[in-house]
Amino acid sequence: MKLHVHEKTNRLLNEKSPYLLQHAYNPVDWYPWGEEAFSRAKSENKPIFLSIGYSTCHWCHVMEQESFEDDEAANLLNKYFVSIKVDREERPDIDAVYMNVVQRINGSGGWPLTIIMTPEQKPFFAGTYIPKNSRYGMTGLMELLKIVADKWKKNKEELINSGNKITEIIKNLEKERLDKTTLSKKTVMEAANLLEDNFDEEYGGFSGRPKFPQPSYLLFLISLYTLEKDDDILYMVEKTLESMYKGGIFDHVGHGFSRYSTDEKWLVPHFEKMLYDNALLSLSYTYAYEVTGIKLYRNITEKVLDYVLEEMTDCEGGFYSAQDADSEGEEGKYYVYTPDEIIKILGKDDGLYFIDYYNISMKGNFEGKNIPNLIDRDDYYETDEKIEKLNKIVYDYRKKRTKLHKDDKILVSWNGMMIAAMAVAFRVLGNEKYIDSAKKSVKFVEKYLIDGEDNVGVRYRDGAILGNGTLEDYSMLVWGLIEMYQATFELNYLKRAVALNEKMIQLFWDDEDGGFFLASKTGESLIYNPKETYDGAVPSGNSVAAYNLMRLSRITGNKHIEELSREQIDFLSSSIENNPAGHTFALLAVLYEIYPSIEAVCLAIDDEDLKEIRKNLKHLPIVNTSVVAVKQSEAEETSNIIKYLKDYNLKNNKPTYYICENKNCTLPINDIDELIKKIRE
Repeated sequence: MKLHVHEKTNRLLNEKSPYLLQHAYNPVDWYPWGEEAFSRAKSENKPIFLSIGYSTCHWCHVMEQESFEDDEAANLLNKYFVSIKVDREERPDIDAVYMNVVQRINGSGGWPLTIIMTPEQKPFFAGTYIPKNSRYGMTGLMELLKIVADKWKKNKEELINSGNKITEIIKNLEKERLDKTTLSKKTVMEAANLLEDNFDEEYGGFSGRPKFPQPSYLLFLISLYTLEKDDDILYMVEKTLESMYKGGIFDHVGHGFSRYSTDEKWLVPHFEKMLYDNALLSLSYTYAYEVTGIKLYRNITEKVLDYVLEEMTDCEGGFYSAQDADSEGEEGKYYVYTPDEIIKILGKDDGLYFIDYYNISMKGNFEGKNIPNLIDRDDYYETDEKIEKLNKIVYDYRKKRTKLHKDDKILVSWNGMMIAAMAVAFRVLGNEKYIDSAKKSVKFVEKYLIDGEDNVGVRYRDGAILGNGTLEDYSMLVWGLIEMYQATFELNYLKRAVALNEKMIQLFWDDEDGGFFLASKTGESLIYNPKETYDGAVPSGNSVAAYNLMRLSRITGNKHIEELSREQIDFLSSSIENNPAGHTFALLAVLYEIYPSIEAVCLAIDDEDLKEIRKNLKHLPIVNTSVVAVKQSEAEETSNIIKYLKDYNLKNNKPTYYICENKNCTLPINDIDELIKKIRE
């Protein structure tokens, strides 16, 4: 069948979205989300068919090929519906609203997300992947569209009433909040105990199949270990980190992590690679290395970040979003091999060495082919120089063998996470290329995605900027800027973090009930404005905001930020108490309140002193520690942000260090080794 482009679809091409572009060549008259589509639905008296997905989603591709590229299905959609397509990564607010709907109605959700709703955007049907034709008890799209079209014609009021009721129920549930509660160490330990109850002793991780990395769990457990020194907590982290690396979820040839594993061993991944997973997992491995000193974790961090620099970085410094699971219509084809193929690439001797090392067999471990893995190797933690060289040969061959789609849009929120990961990696590992990359990303975002009034966009692609920034965009970017300051002590990063944090408060803070809305209070009105708190594959905007507020309050001493950080913890408290394991990133902020915390102020005379301070403080505790470092020439400018610095002076005209623990401060000292000793104690 020859596919064609409709006039309406041409408008999508101008949106420059990889998701819409990828699926634009089909017979459906797709509209972008907006007033034009809603007006047409009202004037033509049609319900709206909404499809939400993203560029590297395997089942989005399947539904596209089965139904949206099919003339029969397209004719029904064009005749009886106004069809809208949305990229969930570009419009997380729309996705959050309707994902909540499908989860409330069906008990679970996923993508592609399929919604049928009134022209007023009120949903009366919600589902995920739908095959074209009915099968195995599942209603097919053709049957569903005919049923809805018939009912809309004969009894439209029933569907409208259903949409109104569902919308009111969802809005009321969203408004419901349990009474605020005082969080304690008991709540923190309950989260750890819940994770321990679900921990897989054999393969690590915190579920059966499918098994997700859950980096928020790992970051929380590593942080808690540094405070409690409980070896059982550290064991869960190490077992999970090592098992993920050994499995096929880690790309041993080209590096980087796939989104999740379809089995309990981490062997067979869902092959798409997401920027956010690789940001949060590299951060987890960096922190694990900082805490344990185990070289394997450092090596994995470097492999992940080098993969991002090699394959996921724009020439101007922005980080791309994802790489697809599919290549040439087959899931995983890009990543799997046969023994004969490996021998052809490497020759017999090297090929057999590679085959034995990565457990590649004639039978295969994925649809007759092989995902390289180290699951059965006891020496997985050792660096094999020969294998590293062979990997590069196979990697170069792989890039030429088959095409892999890349989602090259640049999202502010995900760039914020990767900026944080790169900055922490530089602070801990000392490699300049990571901080250089983070600096380029910050410049990219500042140049293309932030205007003169600190309004942040959502994404950039091919010169096109889309969207009004959501809470995630602001909070993740502020997080990245805080880590940039802690890694470099360059004042501008702190200034930008404070300014964008204040803009976030202005746009998203709920003055009546506390907490942050997902979408701006001044932006487009959806059927409701959610306040997301659950920490899933990505931490919620509210959790990251809480973490930022707590850290900025400790760094700057700003009373307004400190008060708001407590209000934010109060807002989150009932959700945390009700589901501690579902709010593990939020608990990183809570740790500052419950456990001892340390603030250090370092006064340097010149750049050399500042460089020495950075070098010596790179292995400070990862949790509950904040450092301010400033050289004499910038003291006055810095005190405009950190007011209390006016009271701090050099002692003996030498670099001087102040330590405050739980708001109790020591006398100034000149010995940096004594500073480090006191902090570690």
